[in-house]
Amino acid sequence: MSDELLINVTPMECRVALIQNGTVNELFVERTVKRGLVGNIYKGKVVRVLPGMQAAFVDIGLSRTAFLHINDMVWPRNQPTPNVFELLQPGQILTVQVMKDMLGTKGARLSTDLSIPSRYLVLMPYGHHTGVSQRIESEQERDRLRSMIEGIQTEHKLPGSVIVRTAAEGIPESEIAQDMAYLAKLWEFIQRKQTSIAVPSLIFEELPLPQRVIRDLANEDTAKISVDSREIHAKLLEFVEEFVPSMQTRLVHYPGERPIFDLYNVEEDIQKALQTRVALKSGGYLMLDQTEAMTTIDVNTGSYVGGRTLEDTVFKTNMEATQVIARQLRLRNLGGIIIIDFIDMQEAQHREEVMSQFERMLERDHAKTKITQVSELGLVEMTRKRTRESLEHLLCESCSTCQGRGYVKTAETVCYEIFREILRYARAFESKSEFTVVAHPLVIDRLLTAEAPAVADLEHFIGRMIKFQVENLYTQEQYDIILS
Repeated sequence: MSDELLINVTPMECRVALIQNGTVNELFVERTVKRGLVGNIYKGKVVRVLPGMQAAFVDIGLSRTAFLHINDMVWPRNQPTPNVFELLQPGQILTVQVMKDMLGTKGARLSTDLSIPSRYLVLMPYGHHTGVSQRIESEQERDRLRSMIEGIQTEHKLPGSVIVRTAAEGIPESEIAQDMAYLAKLWEFIQRKQTSIAVPSLIFEELPLPQRVIRDLANEDTAKISVDSREIHAKLLEFVEEFVPSMQTRLVHYPGERPIFDLYNVEEDIQKALQTRVALKSGGYLMLDQTEAMTTIDVNTGSYVGGRTLEDTVFKTNMEATQVIARQLRLRNLGGIIIIDFIDMQEAQHREEVMSQFERMLERDHAKTKITQVSELGLVEMTRKRTRESLEHLLCESCSTCQGRGYVKTAETVCYEIFREILRYARAFESKSEFTVVAHPLVIDRLLTAEAPAVADLEHFIGRMIKFQVENLYTQEQYDIILS
């Protein structure tokens, strides 16, 4: 498989697209005024302890206090879970790391179990066991890396444990040792800064997006890394020379007049990723509905009738949907609980094949996923780890007209609300004042046409005149009733 990384840089934001086999599979966006916080290490102060939730709120200098749960804290795991008051007290000073960015109304999620990544390793200063990425399948290679790490870690006198990343597979000991030396210097810097800065303060900031993506995603499958900024290209050259020398020949500056994202239709894919309907090549389609509680995905055959039988048509549509769903999860960065409604299949073998292929499609996902088998209702429940905002939440906001509901009241419904409101006012105020209704043009138009007989009856019933005034700035649901 041939991968490419496209890095688009402007003064306002940096965007990175992961292209696999000519298709955009992942998109990362980092805005200059709103950089992500995941991986940052802070010196914070406990503001409030919540014994009922076994958690605490911690001030780390952000607009909202961050959340720290006892399961994300360091304590001897061979002992029963302690009470949160045994570990935390209001006013206590802590060194914490952001695990999840602020999402919606929720503050950042914290951990005291620090993890500091490099190209090939992750140092966990308070960990207890050296581990090797599960994606490295060769037992011989796993044993080689494990024994190598233990020796190098002892040499550098690094505390805690080290996790070997997938990128370390086949890498010689000299490069691993260089990575370990970098982590040793970084950990020494973090320890020194912990004692010298005020509270709350930032101790360590994660790398900018371009460097971070190269560190985490560039591997032997990466054919090219294209950057459209000469300045960032120069910085990345220094970075890869120091940490990822194998990428030096693959990192290129793109000087073309045509925007780099236009070359691979990335802009078009971004616009499509914000729509609820996703077309399948066969003629079927998906409907994706993202809410705060969960994301639902509905698979439909649409206009596809290419199968020999109905079961064959359904099976082929579901098989194609597994590929598209896996890509959309990554492209939109959907996380949390995800419910997928595949089209009902009668044959057990077909259900097994669909699930098997779906699992294979998720193998290249960098986020941790967990899926269940097809339920009796034909639903697949799955979870995908959420560490940053979805594409929709990052690029969009709730509609000011419908407040995110996805619908507005009809003009007819608003008219009837106005009638009820006028009746309340008429009963509440004895004076013979006239009523003036100020509303959206469509509502006023309906009041003067289809609802004109009802308006006349209402005027007769309350014994007062009703006037109308158009307000173009009002939404369809907005109106005012003025007594004059």
